[in-house]
Parts: sequence; C-alpha cells; structure tokens
Amino acid sequence: MSANEPPGARPGAVFEALADPTRREVVRRLAQGGPATATELAGDLPVTRQAVAKHLATLAEAGLVTSDRQGRETRFSFTPQPLADAVTWMADVGSQWDDRLQALSQYLETGEPRPKRRKPGFDTDR
Repeated sequence: MSANEPPGARPGAVFEALADPTRREVVRRLAQGGPATATELAGDLPVTRQAVAKHLATLAEAGLVTSDRQGRETRFSFTPQPLADAVTWMADVGSQWDDRLQALSQYLETGEPRPKRRKPGFDTDR
C-alpha cells in the first residue's frame, strides 16, 4: 500500500486488476449476471477456462471477487466495495489537485500566493 492510499483500502491493486480488458469483462459479467463458475465465464470469453481461473485469482487478490464452493463447483461473485474505495481515493486525489490548481490560478492572476493553511494542532509561531 502506498502512502496515498487510505488504510484498509488498496486502490492500486484494484487498478492493476482492472488494467486487463479480460478482467474488466469478467467483472462486468459478474456484476450484471450474478455469480458464475470459471467454466461458465470461459464459455462467453475468447480465452480458456484456465486463463479465466488466473484472471479470477488476480481479481480475488484485489478483493473484487469472492468464491463460494458449492459441492464440486466454485462460484465467483463480484464484490463492489474495493471498487467504491478506489473511486473514493480518486475523488480525494482529484480534490487535492483541484485545490493546487486553484492556488496556481490565483497566483498567476494576482501574483500573490494563497495564504498557507495551518494544520490543526500545529503552532507555527513558535
């Protein structure tokens, strides 16, 4: 986990898992169609069942899918929370950049830097 990621969240793992178009398609199918086996997913994709199983393992490492063994079958389900956490992380980073760009714009327009904000609990006058 990097220093910019919130505790308990792993947006980097989510982005890495979703970087592959086949994995994005697996997530889309599980999100829209509900739980499925690797064999069922492979039937709709241009890859082998073994390839789908590897993709599912990567998605599981990122927390995007869970598995449930039912007899001889293992059914995989989409887990949306890690994706929501990644979206929240992106929004937070976007907000930080918005603040920085606004400060830069103000500086370019006025020639005056924006006053620095004091962090709560820090006394800078000492």
